[in-house]
Amino acid sequence: MAAGDRSGTTEQLVRPVAADTHLDVAGALAAYHDAWTPTVAHDPAAAGVLTGLRERGIVTGLLSNTHWPRALHEQWLDGAGLLALLDVRLYTSDLTHMKPHPQAFLTLCAAVGVEPAEAVFVGDRPRDDVSGAQAVGMRTVLMTGRPVEAWDVAADAELVTLDGLLEVVDAWS
Repeated sequence: MAAGDRSGTTEQLVRPVAADTHLDVAGALAAYHDAWTPTVAHDPAAAGVLTGLRERGIVTGLLSNTHWPRALHEQWLDGAGLLALLDVRLYTSDLTHMKPHPQAFLTLCAAVGVEPAEAVFVGDRPRDDVSGAQAVGMRTVLMTGRPVEAWDVAADAELVTLDGLLEVVDAWS
């Protein structure tokens, strides 16, 4: 797929080979998803930061490049106590375009009800998150707590953990 095209779902990737291999698609997907579930981790500060944003009257949204289905992501978010704290949740497996395509970010802004210039996008990938969000006029925060690919783009702010996000948002308000 070209950069920014739809990611599709795991099922859409697996189903074409299922007939030739007699693969039990439902069973294979369940095993695959079950294997990933224990490895999913969220930033420990996420719930507090999302609550702080809500207390400030800020609408929150999630835009995830993914091939996993919405239900699986929402199960993981719910288990971490984050699902109810995110006003909008978009997954590229459900969208026409994935990050860094501008349409993915514009779709998020429309769903949240803000213009891109009013939005702050927080992400951990310079190419997908920072360059894509900046291309539509969003401010950006790059999470630098784990190694990522180098990309010739500079975020408006950088944080190692989410703990400092409320301070950044307050300074920009």
